[in-house]
Amino acid sequence: MDYLERTADVNLRNRLNAFGAVLIEGPKWCGKTTTAEHIAGSVIKLQNPDMREQYLSTAATRPSLLLQGNTPRLLDEWQDAPVLWDAVRTAVDERGLTGQFILTGSNSVDKTKILHSGNGRISRMEMLPMSLWESKESNGTVSLMQLFDNPEEDIAAVSDLEIEDLIFAACRGGWPATLRLKDNKSKLMVAKDYFRTVCKEDISRVDGVRRDENLARTILQSYARNISTIAKKTTLLTDVTASGNASCTMDTFSSYVAALERLFVIQDIDAWCPAIRSKAVIRSTPKRTFCDPSVAVAALQMSPQSLMLQFKTFGFIFEQLCIRDLRAYTSDINTHIGYYRDRYGLEADIVLHVDNGKYALIECKLGSNEIEEGAAHLIELKNLIKEHNKTEKQNPIKEPDLLIIITGGKFAYKRPDGVFIVPIGCLKS
Repeated sequence: MDYLERTADVNLRNRLNAFGAVLIEGPKWCGKTTTAEHIAGSVIKLQNPDMREQYLSTAATRPSLLLQGNTPRLLDEWQDAPVLWDAVRTAVDERGLTGQFILTGSNSVDKTKILHSGNGRISRMEMLPMSLWESKESNGTVSLMQLFDNPEEDIAAVSDLEIEDLIFAACRGGWPATLRLKDNKSKLMVAKDYFRTVCKEDISRVDGVRRDENLARTILQSYARNISTIAKKTTLLTDVTASGNASCTMDTFSSYVAALERLFVIQDIDAWCPAIRSKAVIRSTPKRTFCDPSVAVAALQMSPQSLMLQFKTFGFIFEQLCIRDLRAYTSDINTHIGYYRDRYGLEADIVLHVDNGKYALIECKLGSNEIEEGAAHLIELKNLIKEHNKTEKQNPIKEPDLLIIITGGKFAYKRPDGVFIVPIGCLKS
């Protein structure tokens, strides 16, 4: 099948123009190798069974030989020969050129065999599963970056996606492997197998520590039951021990979570904590999120049919879908995603900061009947910042550049109060 453009393509090219080498990180199966191959001048795959022994032997004796080839040269699964990291760093210094190498692979590398961090030579970039725009499901009639550039302009667009389409997309996930499959049952199996592989194999392989498959599954299930919330670690641990894992301590729980974060399966977002009222009243526990909503669906053993009957649950999963796509649409700039919530109930589901100093307050609302509540929260928070700046002139807080509600509905428009209503089926970078 033809290559589908990824938002990471621009990011990769920009980094290759600035650095000697680029390491692409991210969850397995998200398309790192395919994207790298699309740009690479030559490729070496260390897990090619026909060449593996020769490659490893060469790496052990003279690794520089594996770096010869048209640039940028892709070293896929480079972690199988960790010495290649320092070989790449050395080659970048000697050549004095940008865009020489691309490295892809997992995080299960023996760091004791790496002598140098690679700072200044090897740039790290992250990829995610495909957004709805990348999988050609969002029609892309509303550009996030154009909203930032032209916040005063009106918008008018219509999403092609029905609620059934969004539910299926969240259950299937943004895994590129699903695009070549023809029937929906097969597409839904990919995320389930991803979840099983993480629990059975990857959780132990990532750092060489043997971990229990059942406990890994239980921890991910607890995370899934608490997605898009700010549940504390103690709450999650209580949930895990109540599920029959009474021997799980906080140290063990934290070890599993750290491994899942290294695998990019868990990707919590931090609180945005400006001193609007008082730091003491702002919730600061990370919001629990996954790399892709399908991981939560697989952990909960749900299906599109069951989610159609549980719209409240899908509301939390829908927020995960929005977070994944927003991360993808801003992957080429220095972006930070947070959230705001205080003890008075004032909140913004997402606070999106981009590298030019601008930021947006965003609410994720599945249905149109929730739009008024979401808009009220965003406007109240913006007004609170304005009032703060009147009295705290020495420490002002920048007002938000955009107020956005991402919906599962059909119509994109700008309200008279300045809040943009954008269906996720219309959004692109």
